[in-house]
Amino acid sequence: MPVLQPARGTQDILPDAMRRHRAVIDTARDIAARYGYAEMTTPMFEFTDVFSRPIGEATDIVSKEMYTFKDRGDEEITLRPEYTAGIVRAVISNGLTQNLPLKFFAHGPMFRYERPQKGRFRQFHQIDVELIGAGTPESDVEIIALGADILASLGVGQVCVLQLNTLGDTESRQAYRAALVDFFSAHRDGLSEDSRRRLERNPLRILDSKDPGDIRINADAPAFDTYLTDAARDFFAKVRGGLETLGIGYRINPRLVRGLDYYCHTAFEFVTEQLGAQGTVLGGGRYDGLMKLMGGPDAPAIGWAAGIERLALLIAEPASPSRPIAMIPLGEAGEAKAMTLAHALRLAGFTVDQAYSGNLKRRMQRANKIAARAAVILGDDELARGAATVRDLDTGEQIEVPLAQLKDRLAPFR
Repeated sequence: MPVLQPARGTQDILPDAMRRHRAVIDTARDIAARYGYAEMTTPMFEFTDVFSRPIGEATDIVSKEMYTFKDRGDEEITLRPEYTAGIVRAVISNGLTQNLPLKFFAHGPMFRYERPQKGRFRQFHQIDVELIGAGTPESDVEIIALGADILASLGVGQVCVLQLNTLGDTESRQAYRAALVDFFSAHRDGLSEDSRRRLERNPLRILDSKDPGDIRINADAPAFDTYLTDAARDFFAKVRGGLETLGIGYRINPRLVRGLDYYCHTAFEFVTEQLGAQGTVLGGGRYDGLMKLMGGPDAPAIGWAAGIERLALLIAEPASPSRPIAMIPLGEAGEAKAMTLAHALRLAGFTVDQAYSGNLKRRMQRANKIAARAAVILGDDELARGAATVRDLDTGEQIEVPLAQLKDRLAPFR
């Protein structure tokens, strides 16, 4: 019988890798809390309409990447491909639209059927922040600064570059879209198949194409800046000015786009060269039209998401967990006493590992294997005297300690 393996595009996150994941999550949670973002989460699956309505039935995410199925009640269900739509749905369905603005931090698994590559999986994990109900340039600056602070706290800020662009307001986008349709229609024969499809639905996405032929055509595409209204130009200037005031460097990337109509104004990504061609570790933007599209009030919003796997590849090795105390009982009396003693020590804040079989030699070998700091040996002779032997596993020194004093004498090994 063949050995069972994880499904393609998934992974087992074993303890060493999990420590890296936790370092990313815990750092992001702590920094987000300083900015006033409250932690929440949404279900890992939703009615498909939650995602297909805002993302669009014809997009690659919906048509090619979403894990969609019928459940036993014949409801069409989709595994969560991203957080934003679910969080906006939660705001609407929980009656929170009267409490805007709202700030949320979330983390968890996402699911997309795409080609696995370095740091990218079909089940992957993200940290996510959303600021719903704030439409000023200052709110854009805040949410970008939050991302920059998290990257800096993780020790990867110096290898990431903030790329910035504006998608303008509705009037700007409509004028630019018309200009792109005219331009790309004249070059239709040279476009890739994907870009020819996008020409009718969301021509801005062609600017983000990685196809070599599309890239050559894009070099001569009209610039968005020409089509910005004065209001959109002023909004973007205030965002740039706020970032400069905070000392957050950036590069303007006019090819950084979002293809869906509810995206507007600021779009941004933090990009690194440390992960190969797919270098985005954190990205987001303003999506003022999404709430209304999903049946709620017309409310502005901005957010970003970052891949935990990708960040975990970049960060330094997290600090090792505290070294445990090895509880080593010998004989039936020792076994019985070890259980209650280990429990009492754990309640007192100690990390205690208790082996359940083997002689002294085998249990000491296990203590060394798990890098225990000290061993508490409970033999019949020690117990007869109401004591235990405590061995310092770094120096080899050992002393007999009355059980009543054990917590105090183990304190240096905590």
